[in-house]
Amino acid sequence: MCRATNAKHQDYYLQQMSIIIQIIGSHIRNFMKEVFQLVTDLWANPILHLPIVGLVESLATAMAAEFKPYLPAVIPQLLTVFTEAPSPEQSQTEIRVFQAILSFGSAVEDFLHLILPVLLSTIESTSASLHSRKVAANTIASLSRRVSLADNTSRIIQPLVRVLPTAEPTLRSSIMEMLCLLMTQVGPDFALFIPRITECMSENRIQHPKFQQLADILMRGEPLPQECGADERWSKSGHMDPVASADLTRPTVNQQQLRRSWSLDRVVRQEDWPRWFKSLTLGLMGESTSQALRACVSLATSHDPLAKELFNAAFYSCWVELSEASKDDLVQVLSFALTESRNTEVRLRLLSVVEFMEHEDKPLPIDNRTLGDIAAQTNALAKALHYKEHEFLSSSNPEVVEQLIGINAQLKQRDAALGLLFNEQLSQGIERVLWYEQLGRWDQANDLYKERLQYDQTDQEAVVGQMRCLHALSEWEALSLNMENRWPSASLEERGELAPIAASSAWVLRKWDRMDEYVASMSSESTDRSFFKAILSVHGNQFDTAQTCIARARDALQMDLGIVDDYNRVYGTMVRIQLLSELEEIITYKKSADQPDKRAMLRKTWKKRLQGCQHDVDTWQRVLQLRSLVISPSEDARSYIKFANLCRKENRLNLAESVIQQLLADQARRENSQRASPAVVFAHLRLLWDIGDKMRSLGFLVDVCASLTHDIGLDDPRRVITGTVEEIEEVRRLLSRCYLKQGEWRQELQQLSQSEWTPEQIAEVIQCYHLATQLDPKWYKAWHMWALCNFEVINRLETIDDDRDEELQRRALLSHIVEAVVGFFRSIALGGENPIQDSLRLLTLWFKFGADEEVSGVVAENFGTVSIDTWLEVIPQLIARIQTPSRVIRQQISSLLIQVGRVHPQALVYPLTVASKSNSQLRVDAAKEITDRLCDHSPTLVEQAHMVSHELIRVAILWHELWHEYLEEASRLYFTEKKPEAMIEHLEILHRKLDQGPETTREASFVQVHGKDLREAREACHRYLRHREAGEMDKASADMDKAWDIYYGVFRRIEKQLPLLTTIDLQYVSPKLLHAENLELAVPGTYKSGRPIVRIARFVPKLSVIASKQRPRRLAINGSDGKEYQFCLKGHEDLRQDERVMQVFSLVNTLLSGDRESFKRKLHIQGYAAIPLAPNVGVLRWVQHADTLHVLVSDYRQARKIHLQIEYRLMLQMAPDYVNLTMLQKLEVFKYALDNTTGQDLYRVLWLTSGDSESWLERRSTYTRSLAVSSMVGHILGLGDRHPANLLLDQFTGKVVHIDFGDCFEIAMHREKFPERVPFRLTRMLVSAMEVSGIDGSFKVTSETTMRVLRSNREPLMAVLEAFIYDPLVSWRLTTETDTRGRVQNAPVATGGPNAPPNAGARHGATAAGVDGDQLGAATAYTRYAGGPRRRVQLNEGLAFNEDMTEWRNAKALEVYQRVQKKLTGRDFNPDEELTVEEQVAKLIKQATALENLCQAFPGWCPFW
Repeated sequence: MCRATNAKHQDYYLQQMSIIIQIIGSHIRNFMKEVFQLVTDLWANPILHLPIVGLVESLATAMAAEFKPYLPAVIPQLLTVFTEAPSPEQSQTEIRVFQAILSFGSAVEDFLHLILPVLLSTIESTSASLHSRKVAANTIASLSRRVSLADNTSRIIQPLVRVLPTAEPTLRSSIMEMLCLLMTQVGPDFALFIPRITECMSENRIQHPKFQQLADILMRGEPLPQECGADERWSKSGHMDPVASADLTRPTVNQQQLRRSWSLDRVVRQEDWPRWFKSLTLGLMGESTSQALRACVSLATSHDPLAKELFNAAFYSCWVELSEASKDDLVQVLSFALTESRNTEVRLRLLSVVEFMEHEDKPLPIDNRTLGDIAAQTNALAKALHYKEHEFLSSSNPEVVEQLIGINAQLKQRDAALGLLFNEQLSQGIERVLWYEQLGRWDQANDLYKERLQYDQTDQEAVVGQMRCLHALSEWEALSLNMENRWPSASLEERGELAPIAASSAWVLRKWDRMDEYVASMSSESTDRSFFKAILSVHGNQFDTAQTCIARARDALQMDLGIVDDYNRVYGTMVRIQLLSELEEIITYKKSADQPDKRAMLRKTWKKRLQGCQHDVDTWQRVLQLRSLVISPSEDARSYIKFANLCRKENRLNLAESVIQQLLADQARRENSQRASPAVVFAHLRLLWDIGDKMRSLGFLVDVCASLTHDIGLDDPRRVITGTVEEIEEVRRLLSRCYLKQGEWRQELQQLSQSEWTPEQIAEVIQCYHLATQLDPKWYKAWHMWALCNFEVINRLETIDDDRDEELQRRALLSHIVEAVVGFFRSIALGGENPIQDSLRLLTLWFKFGADEEVSGVVAENFGTVSIDTWLEVIPQLIARIQTPSRVIRQQISSLLIQVGRVHPQALVYPLTVASKSNSQLRVDAAKEITDRLCDHSPTLVEQAHMVSHELIRVAILWHELWHEYLEEASRLYFTEKKPEAMIEHLEILHRKLDQGPETTREASFVQVHGKDLREAREACHRYLRHREAGEMDKASADMDKAWDIYYGVFRRIEKQLPLLTTIDLQYVSPKLLHAENLELAVPGTYKSGRPIVRIARFVPKLSVIASKQRPRRLAINGSDGKEYQFCLKGHEDLRQDERVMQVFSLVNTLLSGDRESFKRKLHIQGYAAIPLAPNVGVLRWVQHADTLHVLVSDYRQARKIHLQIEYRLMLQMAPDYVNLTMLQKLEVFKYALDNTTGQDLYRVLWLTSGDSESWLERRSTYTRSLAVSSMVGHILGLGDRHPANLLLDQFTGKVVHIDFGDCFEIAMHREKFPERVPFRLTRMLVSAMEVSGIDGSFKVTSETTMRVLRSNREPLMAVLEAFIYDPLVSWRLTTETDTRGRVQNAPVATGGPNAPPNAGARHGATAAGVDGDQLGAATAYTRYAGGPRRRVQLNEGLAFNEDMTEWRNAKALEVYQRVQKKLTGRDFNPDEELTVEEQVAKLIKQATALENLCQAFPGWCPFW
């Protein structure tokens, strides 16, 4: 209609359309395409421009943030208005366009390059009306309240300065107000433009007091007043951006009408409940305070899924408006519906709304016991667990504990269930034996049943229970014997219960008649009857009967499968269904006696399928037992041997022995030979060894090796060998494994004897490993063990002070070194499970003995035998040694890195950039030599890497921050250590940088504000040196006082500015990064060999500054793959240690994934990329969707008006001088604070941030397990400084992520002030967020699993940690960290006076007393308390690599190495006593949770959380 009429009517229709849009608001979204098509069609008529612009403005206001996608098409079209000929109508349209631009809100920031030129040209235009020019100026001012104009400051100011001299007074006033707003937004960077503006004002006698006042404040380096700043943009006059809201008027709730919808009058039968629920849902939606929900009523009436989806929201919107009486009535109705209704769907929806209201912090007053029982009845087990835990916390009793155990068992949360069961306080009055059965603890259950039967042989429950245990433990002989004794006297009911167990034992023992008898006693409806009947039928070749039984059993099992959709919970049922399928295949196999190819194919399929099963003893046993109907053990010996090994590893030794004996008997029967298969014998010997018969096992193994050696003619090469090549190779491989195992057993026996190795024993062991390598040259493990054994011998020989001939001893040592080097090269080439351990061991030998000509020759000779990719993982270790004193090693390292750089320049360019910025000239020269060679083939890449690194360092530490840091250190040198010359030399570094001149706008602004003062201070220092040299001490003292007066003033001004640093624009701090696009350089941390390179496309122009002590930046880089990569750019921090820790985490994850128990629990420790850019600057890959514990607790308490440090406030109220109390006094105060607070904050955060109970349970399990894994790994690393800002919690998964690894190897435990006394953080708040059993559940089991994996794999771990500890960049810190901390912390506190050091108020005050652990959202709490630990000093690489310091460094490194070794052997508490894993974990947990230790911690560590 609008298109078909004339222009006059079109104007009217467009105006009416604008009014309609204002009424319906965001509901216009579905018609946006049609409206914009109309705008496009009518835009050709200039007469309609004004109403069209009004229509667009209405659309923008209604759609708010949703309007942004339309701006790219709208804005260019609107700006065409300014290209038309001037006219009064056109002036009105221009003004309306300006208003429309403001209605777009902050979304216009991406289009400023189009909008600003139009606005500025309008202001400059003399042909435009005065009103238009003023509106244009006011539009720019209004835009400054919405978006940042900092990037366009120069573009705005230059035209305005040209207009000011000739502008009308009203226009001039608008321009000056706009300049004031712009100055407030831009801040210190605006200082660059002040002289030009001031000059213009002076020449034209323009007076503007407000501008003059702000300019004076800015030029003095002081912060601008905030009343004109960012806060104003959200004030009423600032035209706050519109929010997306469709509700023009808020409807009210008709409570009487709503009561009728929930009335139970119409509920007579169970079938009426769904109709009642539908009525309630529609009633709530119809009376909702939300117009959107009311609008959906008609659709929800005919579409049930929508009604169910909106039920919770509708309930909440009405609930908050109900009176107390109505609320009570509604709660009673809901309670009645939950208890009386038998409709599962209705009950689940009501449980869902109860849960929803709890998440919204408005819990319904319904008893937790009732909710838990109903949730359990409806199979909503996660909800049931939640409510039963609430019931347990309010009133603990045995019944609730049993219910919790049962729910956890059903949810497959066995660790949590066992935690409750094993907790003596919680499990009092509980019959444990049945729970042991449910949780798979059959040995313990069997022992309890035996005890009961000793007292009463007629206890029928104990008899049946023991039978179940024997069945689960596969004790078939004992089970069959007991069954034969009990069966004749058993009643029919008892026989029905015992029959499935009895049939299983009869089947395994091949007692077919007995099995037939037992099956006959089963219920005809039983699935077991159909299954066992099918087996009997197959055995008797009654295939039709078998098919019928299989079909019947499958139908029953499929019904069970449909009940639960959790994979782990239905795995057993899936296995049984698979067994039925295999039973059908067995029938096919039996029918195919004349088709050997078909049988061979089936056997191959079965073997492959078995490997895909879970490595579970029961599953493998059932599968192999079924296949034994057609395949004997000797025909599938390899599978049976693997099954025996699986039983042995799972400590099912009796079953393993039974399998081996079955295999031996079957082979003897079939082959009519007294000699068993060597592979079976080998498996048997390994079983004997695990049982404990070690000496006999070793003796037998020696005989087996000799026999196999004779069989393949190794003892007599002249003897003729019979057999195929494949058979001989198979024997050689087996013999190789026998020799390897012989070497391992000899080593283990020697360690058990705790006696010194003799040369003969060493020779025997090494010979065993050597023979293993020769018999199977492509076996990684043989080469690895041979090299590792030589490596251990080298370490032993180095510690022995032998009186033998030194040359002889040197040759022996050299021989082992060469063999170890060759072995490691070979194992690396073959690529084992953990190649990094071999690489690092090889580097250790190379760096230690590579100066020897023979060793260096072997190293050089073998470089070509391994892939160049091998060295990518150890680049940090190689780079760390590029300036090693030995010329030979240095040349080889350089040559190797050049080769790596030729193939992988992206992997080398960042580490070389770090080395080139070292404060050691030797290191710089070595890095330059390699970089020059890199430039030969990748010059652009190297140039870009240097540019990016240099500019990121500039962005990481601005001149303001750099001077702040240097002045702090200078004050310490002068006022504390009384070293004026050192102080002057320290500051001279920055003065020389000032002499070089500024390179960016930000630096120019700094020079303009502080340059003159700093030059005067420098001149005063130089005069001080001259006067002091001349002996004029009075003048020298006066000069130094003057210098410090100036320095202190500069420091104070900078200190006031730093908190205002919230965002950084690359335009002002690094134009080079801003203009760097489509680089060859890869995004930091993304390069992986063999994968496409993700290159840097561009740097996001704005960086946010995180409000913490070190002020890290949040940096974003757009990659060539279209993704945005976010990083934390950190200054004042050496990230090379974090980089090494990530290597350790990577290895730990590999070890955990290879262990069955840890893999089953999905154990993993979260890492992230750490990329150093300089010795004190680097970037960390941003951990997405994670917040620190400090932020989570802070937000939770702030929302509930709880003081953030309520516990510490209570402690100070009781004892104001808490830090000076004795330990016992601290303990009393600490307990008082804990007793008066709940510590449930983190528990509540986990619950409230989860979508539902199922999500909460998954997140809590992940949280508990990840905390346990990181705690154990952290203990091994000696990781300290675990305050709440150094622990992140993933918002989606609940995983705990650790950050900031500066305090490793127990440095925090040995510092002078507030030494840490706990091995890891396990405070009350962390424990409360676990299951109700606390640390006794998943945490303890996971800790034991992790520690067991770490201890059983200590060799690869020690390889990585040894390279870590002995790295000069790390070992130097080990020797100096504590001393440096003490030296800094003991500095006296200066107070007042014109000559007070600049750190008088900052270094010892409330803003700077915390530990440097502020990474990724730091803890302001940790910087709240004076006297806390200090951040680490920068590494002096000249000292770190000093050859004279090597012995001193290595002594400390050896001490740390031995300490780690003790932890990995369970001797960390007492070197003379080796604790079991369980004992070690128990002691660690006790130490970590002891209040005596926590009460002595630094208050900023928040031990009370």
